[in-house]
Amino acid sequence: MSAAPYERARPAETIAGFLASAAIFVGLIGVAYRPLRFVPIAVLLALVATAIGGRHERLATYAVFICAACFAVGLAAAVITSNPLW
Repeated sequence: MSAAPYERARPAETIAGFLASAAIFVGLIGVAYRPLRFVPIAVLLALVATAIGGRHERLATYAVFICAACFAVGLAAAVITSNPLW
């Protein structure tokens, strides 16, 4: 019998997953509250998570696209409803 070796995730990969999740959360909060205050931070978090890569690479890539969509939707919603952008 042989089993496939279990590869442990590096700590950086775990942090990349947390950063990507935090970026999605902050981006969605930015749509509802202040898009120019929160969404750029979320985009930076997502880009750092993508640069780290590793096991959560797809999540980080999705986070970048979700944050970009949050930026566009948040700005449009703020302008349409006459809310402050920052």
